Amino acid sequence: MIGLHLLPAFARVGLAVGPSWGGAGVLPGWGPPSGGLRWPCVFRWSTMEGDCLSCMKYLMFVFNFFIFLGGACLLAIGIWVMVDPTGFREIVAANPLLLTGAYILLAMGGLLFLLGFLGCCGAVRENKCLLLFFFLFILIIFLAELSAAILAFIFRENLTREFFTKELTKHYQGNNDTDVFSATWNSVMITFGCCGVNGPEDFKFASVFRLLTLDSEEVPEACCRREPQSRDGVLLSREECLLGRSLFLNKQGCYTVILNTFETYVYLAGALAIGVLAIELFAMIFAMCLFRGIQ
Repeated sequence: MIGLHLLPAFARVGLAVGPSWGGAGVLPGWGPPSGGLRWPCVFRWSTMEGDCLSCMKYLMFVFNFFIFLGGACLLAIGIWVMVDPTGFREIVAANPLLLTGAYILLAMGGLLFLLGFLGCCGAVRENKCLLLFFFLFILIIFLAELSAAILAFIFRENLTREFFTKELTKHYQGNNDTDVFSATWNSVMITFGCCGVNGPEDFKFASVFRLLTLDSEEVPEACCRREPQSRDGVLLSREECLLGRSLFLNKQGCYTVILNTFETYVYLAGALAIGVLAIELFAMIFAMCLFRGIQ
């Protein structure tokens, strides 16, 4: 029999006390005497569920904070590519494909920046609408990035030395700035201080270039050494360079120079991309779990 001194305590926690252990008078959460007391287990389970929900909320905030930082980095890189005065701006502006890629980078960075912010707000405020909006958009971005990575792997053979050599010898037109392909190559060669894909010998087989120059020039002006090595730099000797004198032209091929310049950054970008995909995946899982846990 329950002591009368416990009744006020039960009343304070909202338990209805009945006249007996059995029938309609059973205390909610209690069992018969032989079954033991069950209400502490119920309260303990409720406390554990609340702790898990709280832990998930803060993990969600942490993951979204990293997405927020990743978006800020992409946004900063996109802006730098668009306004950088050392040559990238000229290369990007000369190639519509690169220009489109820079705008996509800006858009993706801005979107991740916004979604990271919304995810943090949704997690802290436990707003189901924000969490659902965050989950759907992160899912779309995740699938788009995964598709881009698969396509890049499939078409990786288009980035070989042989591919670039074939395209250069087939389409390069020298100092024709109205041709996007030639203008892009000129910007690359001036910016990186290189000549052709493999070296100056590539232009011996550049049919369109040889035809336009009537075989009077061994290399284009973009291969000539400058002081300093930039578009505004002064040519050491244009005449000697165009005749193929090695002292006055850049002898290294652009493929090797660019590969050595960006090799470290390529691996870093790949590792960063894998990290971003993993963070987005976990963020989606936590968002859905938190969404289901919010009453």
